Amino acid sequence: MRAEEPRASEPGPDGRQPLEHQQRRQARSSGIARQHKGEYLVVKLLGGRGATADIGLFMLGVSASAAAQDVAPAAATTTAVVTASGAVAQAQPAQSVTVKLQQSIAQEAAWLYKGGWPLYALVGKYATNTPLDEETNCLATAVYFESRGESLEGQLAVAHVVMNRASSGRYPADWCGVVKQPAQFSFVRHGEFPYVDTNSPAWQKAEAIAELAAANVVPSVGSDVLWYHADYVAPTWRHSLQEVQQIGAHIFYRA
Repeated sequence: MRAEEPRASEPGPDGRQPLEHQQRRQARSSGIARQHKGEYLVVKLLGGRGATADIGLFMLGVSASAAAQDVAPAAATTTAVVTASGAVAQAQPAQSVTVKLQQSIAQEAAWLYKGGWPLYALVGKYATNTPLDEETNCLATAVYFESRGESLEGQLAVAHVVMNRASSGRYPADWCGVVKQPAQFSFVRHGEFPYVDTNSPAWQKAEAIAELAAANVVPSVGSDVLWYHADYVAPTWRHSLQEVQQIGAHIFYRA
């Protein structure tokens, strides 16, 4: 009869646990130690709620900084400043004039003008009858009704007078408000614009002039020029102003 072999869980003759049983206990102990060590590292890295909040704020700040890098003025010293999202804001002192102008138009037109493109070439390029936002549409409407029979330089000057009034502090602080102000522009009736043939070349040119004026790409009359009248009329208010120049049929004034 063979002697029964001791089971692995029972101690050997010398009172020690069998080697296999010791190895299993060591493995379990090591696993527990690794688990606790992992938890300790997680706590140490996160540092509790305060560290988690700090990490969140840090990541938020990084995201905000990355977004801010996408915003850059296309013309830092102009009457209107263009951002990367396409927004144009009146520089001074009226901060409420904000229009949406395609960034590609503002930057490209500035680049082309610096490269030698004249005004008529720029107008021909951007006279595309694209939809305008409300403020730029008001600017184009003023150009269309006040000066569509004038040279492109004369139309641009009219657009700048509207913009100058909005930034002067003496008139409404937005372009639509300036154009629709009672008793200022004769084509406006009870705050409403007449019908515009938006398919006409004259309107497309007015749109292009308004966009170029909003981007302040081509120099025109100075920022202090707030008045003009046709040369076939002689309003009495002109005597209190300083004549600046005549462009086509319009005479422009500053205070």
